[in-house]
Parts: sequence; C-alpha cells; structure tokens
Amino acid sequence: MYSKNKGNIIPKYKLMKPKFSNEEKNLLKELRSNLVDLAISSGNDFNFDEIAIINDIKNYLKIKMPKIQNNLEKNNENLDIDTYIDNLASTFFQYIIGYGEIDSLIKDDNLEEIMIIGINKPVFVYHRENGMMESNLIFQKEEEITSIIDSVARQINRRIDQESPILDGRLEDGSRVNATISPISADGPSMTIRKFKKDPLTIIDLINSNTLNCDLAAFFWLCVDGLGVKPANAIISGGTSSGKTTTLNALAAFINPRERIITIEDTLELQIPHKHIVRMETRPGNIENKGELNMDDLVKNSLRQRPDRVIVGEVRGKEAVTLFTALNTGHSGFGTLHSNNSRETITRLTNSPMNVPKVMISAIDFIIMQNRIYRSDGVSVRRIIEVDEVVGMEEGTIQLNKIFKWNGENDNIENVGISSNTLRSIANIRGIPVKSLEGEIAKRKRFLELLVDNNIRNIEDVGNAIENYYIDPKDAMNDILNLKQ
Repeated sequence: MYSKNKGNIIPKYKLMKPKFSNEEKNLLKELRSNLVDLAISSGNDFNFDEIAIINDIKNYLKIKMPKIQNNLEKNNENLDIDTYIDNLASTFFQYIIGYGEIDSLIKDDNLEEIMIIGINKPVFVYHRENGMMESNLIFQKEEEITSIIDSVARQINRRIDQESPILDGRLEDGSRVNATISPISADGPSMTIRKFKKDPLTIIDLINSNTLNCDLAAFFWLCVDGLGVKPANAIISGGTSSGKTTTLNALAAFINPRERIITIEDTLELQIPHKHIVRMETRPGNIENKGELNMDDLVKNSLRQRPDRVIVGEVRGKEAVTLFTALNTGHSGFGTLHSNNSRETITRLTNSPMNVPKVMISAIDFIIMQNRIYRSDGVSVRRIIEVDEVVGMEEGTIQLNKIFKWNGENDNIENVGISSNTLRSIANIRGIPVKSLEGEIAKRKRFLELLVDNNIRNIEDVGNAIENYYIDPKDAMNDILNLKQ
C-alpha cells in the first residue's frame, strides 16, 4: 500500500507485518533450528523444496496442536484450526527459507530497490512510479538484519563475517544483493537489493517511457545489425542506476538471430531474446582465495568460443584491453561503463586500471550517454542524453562527433544533423548510397511505431517480431498491420 501524505517529502510505503505471539515466536525458533540441523546433516544434497518444507512445517505444527489451541483460545480467536496452520506454515516458510520481513518487498515487482540502512531506521524502497519511499518496516535489533543477511549468504554460497564483511551476489530470482556488517557499516548491518524485473523492459518500453524515441531506436537497429557487413560496437556510459544495463539489454535484441552471442557479467542481469546465447558469470575465490574467475578470464575464454558478439556487462578493469583487442581483430561487442560524459569515458578507458591504448579506441563506433534525471516531484526518469561517434584520432586526441543530443526543453533526443561515419562505412562496404540506408532506417522506424501502437512490448513478442523482420520485412510489417483489422 502506498500513500503520499501532506507535510512528508518522502511518500510512505506501508506493508502488512505479521505479529507473532510468544508461543509462535518459540515455534518459529524451534523450526528454524530443526531445519538448519537437517540441512547440515544432509550435506550438499539437501533440497529446499518449498511444497515439501511447508508440508513438514504443517506436520510439525499439528504435533504442537495443544500449544496452538491454547494460543488461539487465549487470544479469543475463532479462526479455523486448519486455516490457521496453513497461514502460519506459509508465513514461517518465508522467515526460515525466504527473506523474513522483507519477503513481501522482494515479491513486489513495482519496486526497483530495497534498502536496509541499519537498526532503528526505516527500510527505504525505490518504487518504479513513486520514486524513493519510506516503509513502515524498522528493524530494532541487529540480529534481525544479520539473520536475513546470513540466510541470503547461505542461499548464494557466499561468505560474510568479520574477515569478509562485504557480501555481493545474486539472488535466485536474479536480483543483485549487497550487504555489509561491522566494522564496514558503523550503524549496524546494511543491505541493498536491486530487484530483478520479472517482465524485462524492452526497446518498446524505452520508447514508451521516452528514454529514447523511434528515430534513434531505428538508427541503432540498423547500426547494430550493420546489414551483416559492419555491425557497430558501442559503450553505454552513465552514472549508477541510470539504466545502462536495461538499454544494453534492449539494443542487444536487435542483433541478427543468425549470430552467436556471449555475455560476461559480474552478476547475471541481461535477458536477451536470442536463441544462440552463452551467458557467463564471474566467480569469487574461496576462503583460501583460490578458484576466482574474473572478468578478464571470461573475456579471454569467450574468444575461444567463436563469438559473433561479445557483451561485457560492466567494463572496469584489465578486461577492457582484452575486449578492445577483440574488437580490433574482427569481433563485435558492447559494454557498459560508469562515466559522466563521453570525453570522461575515453579518459577512463585509456587510464589505469583499464589502460586501453588510444589507438584501439577507434574500434568502438558509439558512446551512448545515459542519465538518471530527477523531476520536481522527486521521481527520476532515464534518458539517453547524447550519442557520440568515435571518428578517429588527431594529434593524440580521440575525435568525437555528436550525432544525437537530448533537448531538455521538449524532453526529446534529436539528430543534430551531422552525418554518420558508421552509415557511410556500411554503405561503402555494401556498395550502396547512404540514402538507401536512410530509407531502411525510416522503414524500421515505421515497424517500431507499429509495435508501439499495438502494444507489442514483452520480451518474447518483441524478439519474435524482430526475428520475423529479418526473415521478411514486408511480411513482418503486414502481420502487425493485420492486427488492427
């Protein structure tokens, strides 16, 4: 439940919290202890089957029937005993195997992030429509937070303790989680969960939300495709939570279905509607600091797997040199990078710790800058604010041409009228005039507009529509036009 109260700058997010009696708290404590003992005694073969465990909890509660009945009578509750046990078993499951009091937050697909900032402080959430919100959930004991953190750590096979006080990983549903404990966090344990959207945003969603428009989307489509002769390479840059990965995911849907894609990420986030894709994820070292597989290891390994496209979720270390070496030797690829503008992107790439030689930078065609912009009501929007083309090097300086720029007055990304080197290169290799490419961009723009008009936006439908366009553009267009009849 959400509310905006007068006098409060931050809207309220209210969740229903179960209140346990002392008898229920004792039952929960016994159950948690019994299940942990079972997991330890069963070794790695212990299977957390939700239905089976809930049934086990129900059976346990039935054994404790006298205590439960006494509790109901004491509280003057007329609830049917079977209904009571069913409800209590499901709630206990959330606290033992799930995420306890934040379980309902994790299940709310309207939330982007959940932020626990310590004891005696409200848990904050970032809502997709309402922005930052203050919940009515407050943890009063460190043990309540550490219990959730420990549960997460066990589920993802990671370690968090005094020697390793930072936890970074991925939940089963794909959400990213970061947690800290003392001595790193001075005000008590903290946890931030960036939610994994069950229904991923597509290029149509980005058009609908005005992150970009159909003109730019169609331009990107042709450049990403490259008409099969010169697929464009791009770095998507921006600040934290500016939507870089979402945009990368959306643009990757334009890759020709005939191509083989390999993605490399610290935490799996990309959901590309493509049949031939290999997803790889880094691995931290064990307690003895052995067995680590970092981004550079995976990028090098990907080049032995005959990729048509190499996509690096976030470029930030020595893997940048390996990636740019690949781009300079005929491979195509994308990546994201934290940066505030295109020139800073070049500076970060060419300096420590990335150290990409300047001569290699020309392997990328575009730097796509994306920002998170806050409106007056406190809600943020994501916008591609400029698209710069890398056009060469002059006297040791990388040259950039700005070809699209966001106009803040009308909230629109506009072509600034400078001709694109990438389009000229594709036209030269294909032996066709640039005007022909502009005609194809216009045709693809019309196709995207039809998808928008017909609300064809989920990841599978958009992927199928783009694949059909590659098979036969005319038939694909007619299929969507026929939907209106």
